[in-house]
Amino acid sequence: MKTMADKIIHFNTHLSYSGKLPPGIRIMNPFAENPSVIPVMEAFYRKFYGETHQRRMIIGINPGRFGAALSGVPFTDSKRLADPCGISYPGFKSYEVSSVFVYDVIAAYGGPEAFYRDFYIGSMCPLGFTIRQPGGKEVNYNYYDSKALTAAVYGFMVDSLRKQVEFGLNRDVAYVLGTGKNAAFVQQVNAAEGFFKKLIPLEHPRFVMQYKLKSKQEYIDKYLTAFDV
Repeated sequence: MKTMADKIIHFNTHLSYSGKLPPGIRIMNPFAENPSVIPVMEAFYRKFYGETHQRRMIIGINPGRFGAALSGVPFTDSKRLADPCGISYPGFKSYEVSSVFVYDVIAAYGGPEAFYRDFYIGSMCPLGFTIRQPGGKEVNYNYYDSKALTAAVYGFMVDSLRKQVEFGLNRDVAYVLGTGKNAAFVQQVNAAEGFFKKLIPLEHPRFVMQYKLKSKQEYIDKYLTAFDV
């Protein structure tokens, strides 16, 4: 029987988007662009998902340049791969502010082993996007930042979410990171596709770290309360 790790690794290494994108937007596929990420990603999932235990899904937006795009693991930069996850990372050292909050939640939950036994973190769109600003700087872009992009990748996103659900995830409840546009879109998709019986939106880690840092503990507590269902 395939383990959860087997299914996740197969999904990640077979991600491919061949459609057209709006002008100026580039898609990020870390597993195709940087093959050295693959053994790191494999080591992570073999360590924490090497059985068939059922998990609840946490649905993010799409990978960012300094998180999953470099580490191959959602909301996990190279610093947190090393500690507390214990996964060596030979590439570019990265720091991602959302990862800080997520791993504060994970620590409060009981650590990576306890957390990842109960949860799988994925994304509405498993591949990331960037857009080049007028001065030439490339910055993160979200799937919902333009209607044209959302329309272009809609089918890919729904198919990708379906494949993740088919890992054998718990379908009673899932959590959505982002209480605004991501929550609205995931709820729309879920109403059409019936992936989960219930969705619980939670404030996005970046929002907490950027705008609510003084209240961070309150949001950690909110996450833990939501997880206790």
